[in-house]
This record gives sequence, C-alpha cells and structure tokens, in this order.
Amino acid sequence: MNEKIGGSHLERKAVLYVRQSSLHQVAHNQESRRLQYAMKDRLQQLGWTEIEVIDDDQGRSASGAAVREGFQRMVAEVSLGRVGAVAAREVSRFARNSREWQQLIEVCRIVDTLLIDQESIYDPRRSNDRLLLGLKGSLNEYELDLLRHRGLEARREKAQRGELFVIAPIGYLVDRDVLVKDPDQRVQQAIHLMFEKFLELRTVRQVLFWFLENQLQVPVRRCVNERWETQWRRPNYGNIYRTLTHPNYGGAYVYGQSEQVTRWDNGLPKHHTLTRPRGQASVLIPNRHEGYVAWEDFQRIQTMIAGNNAKSPGGAVRSGASLLAGLLRCRRCGRKLTVRYTGREHDALRYCCFRALQDNGEPRCIHFGGASVDAAIQAQLLEVLRPAAIEAATTMARSEHAQKAQVLEALELECRSARYEADRARAQFDAVDPANRLVADELERRWNRALERVQGLEGKLEKERVVSPGSPVPSVDELMGLGSEVDLLWHHAETDFRLKKRIVRSLIEEILVDVDSEAGLVQLVIHWKGGVHSELAVARRKRGDNRRHLSPNTAEAIGVLACVLSDTMIAGCLNREGLRTGSGNYWTKSAVASARNHRGIPRHTPERQETEGWMSLNQAARLVGVAPKTLRRAAERCDLPSLHPLGEGPWIFRRVDLESAAARDIVAKAKRRDRRGSGPGPGQLPLGLPTTWRGEAL
Repeated sequence: MNEKIGGSHLERKAVLYVRQSSLHQVAHNQESRRLQYAMKDRLQQLGWTEIEVIDDDQGRSASGAAVREGFQRMVAEVSLGRVGAVAAREVSRFARNSREWQQLIEVCRIVDTLLIDQESIYDPRRSNDRLLLGLKGSLNEYELDLLRHRGLEARREKAQRGELFVIAPIGYLVDRDVLVKDPDQRVQQAIHLMFEKFLELRTVRQVLFWFLENQLQVPVRRCVNERWETQWRRPNYGNIYRTLTHPNYGGAYVYGQSEQVTRWDNGLPKHHTLTRPRGQASVLIPNRHEGYVAWEDFQRIQTMIAGNNAKSPGGAVRSGASLLAGLLRCRRCGRKLTVRYTGREHDALRYCCFRALQDNGEPRCIHFGGASVDAAIQAQLLEVLRPAAIEAATTMARSEHAQKAQVLEALELECRSARYEADRARAQFDAVDPANRLVADELERRWNRALERVQGLEGKLEKERVVSPGSPVPSVDELMGLGSEVDLLWHHAETDFRLKKRIVRSLIEEILVDVDSEAGLVQLVIHWKGGVHSELAVARRKRGDNRRHLSPNTAEAIGVLACVLSDTMIAGCLNREGLRTGSGNYWTKSAVASARNHRGIPRHTPERQETEGWMSLNQAARLVGVAPKTLRRAAERCDLPSLHPLGEGPWIFRRVDLESAAARDIVAKAKRRDRRGSGPGPGQLPLGLPTTWRGEAL
C-alpha cells in the first residue's frame, strides 16, 4: 500500500470522475471510455471498497465555459469530508482551467482528500505534491489552449484556400473541396425564383408574399439519422432572407461571418453568437464556384436590402399617402423631412423639418402641405414616363408572361417530385411480405398519402393552366395607344400606390426643398437618377384653399340648389350624394355657407325665389295642376326644361318654362288620359276552368 494512503482515507468513500469533452467522443471514443471506467479496479487494489462513479458530465468540456453538475457535486461531497480520494484516468479530466483546478486542490488540502490518476497518488497537504499538481493544472490549461489555437489556425489556413466547409448551404453540395449546384432541378428553380422575384419586387417581404400567394414551397436542410436531407416547407421570412444574403449564392466562398463570444451572466459563462456586419467576413473569395446570380447582381441585391431599412435614405415603400417620403431633404439644415398626417381622419399630408427642434432645441426649419408638392412631382414624372409608356407596357406584358411560366414550372417540378415519392412508396409496399400486416398496412397508408398528394398537385397544376392560359405578348402596334393613357393609368383608383412610390424612387435620387414665405412658394430642386437636375416652384397652399379645391360639379350643384333650398338642406343633399368638402369632411351648414360666399353665390330666401321664379317639383305640380310624378317624367324625357344637379337631389323648374306651350301640352295630355280601368270585352271567355268536363262547353 502507498505510504500516502492512511486509514482515514480508506474509511471514507472514493469518487471516480469520468468525463469526455464532446458528444462525438462519447459516441466514437469507446476505448477512452473503457479505460476511464477501468480506474475503478485501481481504486479497489489500493484498498477502497466503497467507490462512487460520477459520469454526469459526459460531452462537456472542462475549459470552464460549460456548467458541470457532476464536478460541482463531487466538490460538494469532498468539502463535506465524505470523500477520502478522488480519481480520474488523467488529472486533466477534473479541470482544464486554473479556477476550478485550484478550487479542487484547496478543498482537498483542507479536508485531507487524495487525488489519484493512472500514474501516481497526490497528497495536497505535501508541498511537493501541491507544486506538482499546480504544474500539471497549468500544463493542462496550456495544452488545451495550444490545441485550440492549432485547430483554429488549421481551419483559417484551409479557409484562406477556400476549402473549408462546415455545412454546404441549401442548393449546393461539396465535391472535391468545391461547392457545386445541387442536381435537384426543383431546388435550383426555387432558389433562382427567390433572386428573380427580389429583383422584380425589391423587398424580401414582397418575395415572401409572392411565394405564399402562389402556394410554392422552399427547400430546407434537416439532419435525419446523422444525414443531411433536403425537405420542402412553407416559406417564412428567415428562409428567404438567409438565401438572398448568403454570399455563396453569388458564387463567392465565405468564412467567418459570425463569431462566438463568452460573457458572464449571473456568475456563469454563456456563449453568444454575433453576426459580423456585411462585408467584414474573415475570408471572402469572389467567383470561387458557380453561383445562382452573378457577383455584381448579388452585391446590388445587398445594397437594395440595406436600403430598405427605415433609417436609410429613401427606404422601402410603405402604404402611407405620402408619395415623396424619404426623398425630401431640407436645404437649410440638410436633414431629411418627416411625414405627418393631420385632420379628423389623419389624411391631410404635411412635410415637416422638426429634427433640429427635437434634437438640439433649435428653431424649426420648414413645413408645408404635401398635396400640392406631390401633385407637381407627379406631373413631372408623367412627362418623363409618356415616351417610355410603350416600352414599359411591353416589358410588363413579358414579365407577366414569364411569371406565369415560372409558377407553372415550379408546380410541374413539384408534381414530378411527388410522383417519385409515390413510386418509391409503391416499391416499398411491393417489397414487403403481404402476410406481415403490421408493416404492410403502414406502407399502404404511406402509399395512399403519396398518391393523394400527387392527385392534389396535378389538380392544382391543371387549374393553374386553365386560369393562366399562354396568351402571346402584345406587339408594339397593339400598344401604340398607351402613350396617351399614362395619365389615366397613373390616377386610376386600382393602381397600387406602392408601385407609384417604387417608380418615383427608381427615377428620383433626392429632392432639395425650401420655403419662400414672402412669395408663398415651395422651391424644389429635383436630383434625377443619372445626374440631371431640375428646379420647380410650387405655390404654397393657403388657408381656405380647400374651398377652392372643390370639384366644378359640386360648386355648380351648390349654385343651383341655393335657388330653392337653405344651406342646411343643401348640406343634407350633398352628404346623401356622397360628396365631401375639399378637406374630405362632411358638409355642414357653415361649410356650405363658406363655399357659397367664396364663389359669390347668394343665399336662398323666399323673396329671391319668388322674384326669380324658381320652383321645386311639388310647387310646380300644384301650379300647373298635375301630379308631381307626371311632371317629373316629362322632365326626364326632356319635354320640359328643368334643372337636376344631383342624382338623388331635387328637380328645379322656372315659372317661365311652366307657362310655355310645351307645359300646356303636357297638362292637356294628362287631363285627356282615360283614368277608368279597362274591363272584359264582349267576346272574352272567363279564365277559370269548369269543375266538370263538357266537351261542348269547350
């Protein structure tokens, strides 16, 4: 027996600590596992009968970054004086960091516990042994750090050559240290579609909505039984974004886009993965393999995605009523103008430069109504768009035709994949023994599900072919008339406002704006794409301009109705017709009076009505002595002059027209009309059938 082992040590139990650093070592390094458990025999040979094995920390590193519950339990048992010796195959199994290693040695020294490995026995109370344990702990820590640095350097060197692949992204396979495209055509087509649709729609979210609208799936990679397999799932934002931003799809090799950092949280170390900013990867080798898009197009896509940020100049288009949001810059302070909506329904647009006040307490710069400025910029844009209308229409027709072809191609590939899965399920069912019903029933159910999926996809494909027939692209001659219809298309109610914003951002780089308060003008300097500049002055909207912005029909209707109706009744007629004020509000008595006074229309009075000879429908009918319905029908047939400004409004007549010869003829015809009901003629038979059959009666 060793002289360091005393009776006090043998009276207490011994603890055997077993650990391997990773799950891969646990699964594959079986010899190391057997050697560690064999240390139990050594403890028995040294005289211990009660031996406890602690193997709770399998697959956990001893570097100090992971929480080891087994190690903590062992230290707790030692500190309570219940352990005479702690053993491991190598002392490096206990700890590879100075903090935990020195903690274990100090606790063992205080309670007189031995440390045992395959080579020797250590007594922490002896100076030489404590010195040797300290050196071994330092060497273990240094060895781990050295191995780590060697591994990282080897990975970096291999990455510098573009040959290190942890896992190939979806759509690629690793062949002889080079990425090659996945031979699955359906996978290739789905990834190509993502990039093509982004170049068309310009935002990741719109690409996602297009895939969801057309019910198309995207490929994902999952580890099944330690093998990576391609599966198809309903797309989400993360799938689309990761594909569009990964440099591998631009044909570049990339390594080191993220890094791991360790932070202490409540006294425990925790690993965090940080993504480095775009373009700051450790290794980036363009044109290393075949990409799904050219490297120049990929960089342009990244710039577009970064530009969609709300804080970036221009930003992505949004659903607000502001056409120039993100494009206006103040000429006084150089800051971007913000958009504000006022009014009862928050639909009155204003552009403001208040950042100097909000950030630094400086005076406000400028603010003005946005409706007139937006209208002026639209007029400038339409002048630019009219010559290109035919080319744009042809491009749109081709794009629509290509979109239909893309959807059909994606569905056809999905059908082919589903048929393959069905054939595979059938082969599995045919290969099983029919008598083994436990297996045959399950395989039959899988086959049926695969056939149902094929049937559903074929029906969907056939429906898409019927809904989207292969119509030819219209020729230039067929589109010659579109040049004059650009204005109608732009102002059409069904034109998507976000499309208008994208057109504005594709043509205009920025607009510098200032306000001339004395002249009442908003001065604009338009910076067009390509470096061309143009200046524009727009009259600033003044108080009361909403009355001027009434449609001519509404203003004319107010003038006619004022002949026979009061302001209150006129407001009711306008609201019932669905008309609104220049501000978009409902009509009131005061609003009608304001619009009438602004245009010099006199208000209604009985004296004025009597003097000018105006009459309503009922008054005119009483005057001529006929029913109101008769008089209204005559007015509808234009037999009698009348005014009818609103579709659901009143009919208005003049006394002079009611005393004319045409009015007297209408009255005479109405009075000559025979008002008696018509009776049966002398030869008319009764409609009722006889209760008995008599041939002679028929």
